[in-house]
Amino acid sequence: MIDTLDISIQKVQNSRINEVDFDNIPFGKVYSDHMFIADYEDGQWSDLRIVPYENLSLAPASSVIHYGQSVFEGLKAYKNNKGEAVVFRPEANAKRLNKSAERMCIPEVPEELFITAMTELLNLDKDWIPNKENTALYIRPFVFAMDDYIGIKPSEKYRFMIITCPVGAYYSEPVKVKIETEFTRAAKGGTGYAKAAGNYAGSLYPAKLAQKQGYHQLIWTDAKEHAYIEESGTMNIMFVINDTLITPEASSTILRGITRDSVLTVARDWGMKVEERRVSVDEVIEAAKNGTLQDAFGAGTAATIAHIALIGHDGVDYTLPPIEERKFSNKVLKALDAIKLGEAEDKHDWIFKL
Repeated sequence: MIDTLDISIQKVQNSRINEVDFDNIPFGKVYSDHMFIADYEDGQWSDLRIVPYENLSLAPASSVIHYGQSVFEGLKAYKNNKGEAVVFRPEANAKRLNKSAERMCIPEVPEELFITAMTELLNLDKDWIPNKENTALYIRPFVFAMDDYIGIKPSEKYRFMIITCPVGAYYSEPVKVKIETEFTRAAKGGTGYAKAAGNYAGSLYPAKLAQKQGYHQLIWTDAKEHAYIEESGTMNIMFVINDTLITPEASSTILRGITRDSVLTVARDWGMKVEERRVSVDEVIEAAKNGTLQDAFGAGTAATIAHIALIGHDGVDYTLPPIEERKFSNKVLKALDAIKLGEAEDKHDWIFKL
């Protein structure tokens, strides 16, 4: 329940926006002036407020620190070709946040609260939305446990927050990835489909080892056999083999990516053959060997489309076709950008205008 949707607003005395070089924005390091906060206690969300961006004060025994009861989302706001502030598919993020929250025993954040809080925050900080090519305002909603208690049980108190930051491109170049056959990102029945904080912490060490070998990220495989492909880094992964768009089917180990769904929807609109199914390591490597692997890319909010330049497996690197020759990934990236910027019809009602 929501105690009220009246949001108190405390504005900054002096904005930091003039300190930002919008021609050179590092990803996730520069934050906007304000943040949204709501607290959950006694079965309801209350004390809705927007305050200046600042550090938090947490008890040393706060259960989120010890047991990782935390979920988050990621979405982006843009300036369209009319100068209007728009957000791409926020309702889908609100729904997915609650799927993650359910898995982590976190109370639901009502969609009305999610959308209203985001809207009020963006209306206040809309000048932080950059309007240069390949830029956006990244929006990070998150919920975490707040009990001052180190017993292992679901917390009784929670905090829902939204922070924003102007961002440029997530990857500055096409990525080199390695197929991971030892470590596991997620197992059946676990939390792989949720955007839970601990999922990402557990992925850091294997990724670090791969980076020492010259790769940017990993292609994760199934926990049982390491024979089937699941995700790439923090993104869903897609392949074009013999003019067919192929991606691992969503499951308890694979995040139902909103960019993933958008790409698949656009591909089907174009009449392209699409397959959501188990994708074996062997078939991808064989396609790379015989030249039928025409395209491979990650799909996610941060990068939208992250071109994969090279796939490493069992000590062998397989170089993919040049990026400029790839028809589908380049075309779908332009199509999604055009929808976001108001340059193409929004036939699926994906754009939310402030």
